[in-house]
Amino acid sequence: MVFSSITFIFIFLPAVLLVYRLVPSKWKNGCLFAFSLVFYAWGEPVFILLMLFAVLFDYVIGLLMAGRKSRRARKAVLALSVCVNLGILGFFKYAGLLARTLQAVTGLPIPSPQVSLPIGISFYTFESISYAVDLYRGDAPVQRNLVDFGTYLSLFPHLISGPIIRYKDIQAQLRGRKAAMPEFVDGCRRFSLGLFKKVMLADQLAQLADRVQHFGSPSVLSAWLGALAFTFQIYFDFSGYTDMAVGLGHMFGFTLPENFNYPYVSRSASEFWRRWHMTLGGWFREYLYFPLGGSRCSRLKMVRNLAIVWVLTGLWHGAEWNFAFWGAYWGLLIICEKLFLQKWLDRIPKFFSWLYAFVAAVVGWVFFSHTQLSAAFSALAAMFGFAPGSDSLGTYSLVTFGLLLAVAAFGSSPLPARLARSLRTGGRAGRAVWCAGFAGMFVVSLSYLVCNTYSPFLYFRF
Repeated sequence: MVFSSITFIFIFLPAVLLVYRLVPSKWKNGCLFAFSLVFYAWGEPVFILLMLFAVLFDYVIGLLMAGRKSRRARKAVLALSVCVNLGILGFFKYAGLLARTLQAVTGLPIPSPQVSLPIGISFYTFESISYAVDLYRGDAPVQRNLVDFGTYLSLFPHLISGPIIRYKDIQAQLRGRKAAMPEFVDGCRRFSLGLFKKVMLADQLAQLADRVQHFGSPSVLSAWLGALAFTFQIYFDFSGYTDMAVGLGHMFGFTLPENFNYPYVSRSASEFWRRWHMTLGGWFREYLYFPLGGSRCSRLKMVRNLAIVWVLTGLWHGAEWNFAFWGAYWGLLIICEKLFLQKWLDRIPKFFSWLYAFVAAVVGWVFFSHTQLSAAFSALAAMFGFAPGSDSLGTYSLVTFGLLLAVAAFGSSPLPARLARSLRTGGRAGRAVWCAGFAGMFVVSLSYLVCNTYSPFLYFRF
């Protein structure tokens, strides 16, 4: 089940809200836990067993951690948690990649396991590990209520594609939240914004991105248009999901963390990743980069730490080597900035540092969107004129999608939020326009949903 579906909006969500409002306070977490399991089982019933195992296993890990006083015993429990969680993730996500790689390197007929990837496993696995680590460090209290813990791990607004929520940041909300009407209305507004981003921007941009990618030999113009289309598509797709998740959280009294802060206004690769998928960056920083030594070490070790983090960041996104290359690409840029490039970026005009960061992001998305590295390099060659194709797709695409790309560029900047803020605080007339705008976005999005086919979020595959 996806948020951007008629089934979710008109059947599942109203049912959850109705039952949630009717049950006593002590049963509200149980209500969310049960509906979250139904939500997860909707498309993949068999993997509900894996989700239940994760809830039970990590709940027991918490109890074992709380019952051990010695540091050595607690470390053993932590090691068990990390090994089991990463082992499950590795089997379902990376066993096929490992088998294919060994077969290519050795030439041996190694069978590749045909295992479906459980939706959202990369997200809830990281949340499970963060829970165990926070308990080990003493940063959070153990959760002794199984239903409350199950609600944390399986909460349907963020279950499939994040944001990644650390237990220590939400544990107080599991029992102390209140879903007041202002928060509920704000949640509806945020959900409408995310729905509009997904349906009216991301899905429309996907038509151009997919068309160029499968065209074969694009011209310079069409190659750039396709790359820009995917650049904005993945932003509105993922940030749209986050807006919907945060909005749903508000409806039930939760304050979920933000995941995006206008990444395409960045003026360096480092700044881009402080603004893009912020909860993932925070997870790797908190639970891998800092334990490795972070930047408070020799330059050689800092380079090593960044290389490890960014290759693993790439592999987290997908079980193909293009994702590892994509992560290494960003790691190389950030290492260069740490060593010498940032000083130069601080001195040049802001426009040129922004242009550097934006082009770096576009090039990075080319590696991200092509599972075959040869196809990615062919696309880059076309973009920079080294393999010009002869086609009429570029001119047609510019005329057909030019306005949409301009709207996407405007929408990815802070300007719409500033405009909305000025309308909201601009008196009765401005507030009326502000309310009508969100209502209009919701109605227009629904009209497209009625006609369109199933369109899952891009990050479902991770």
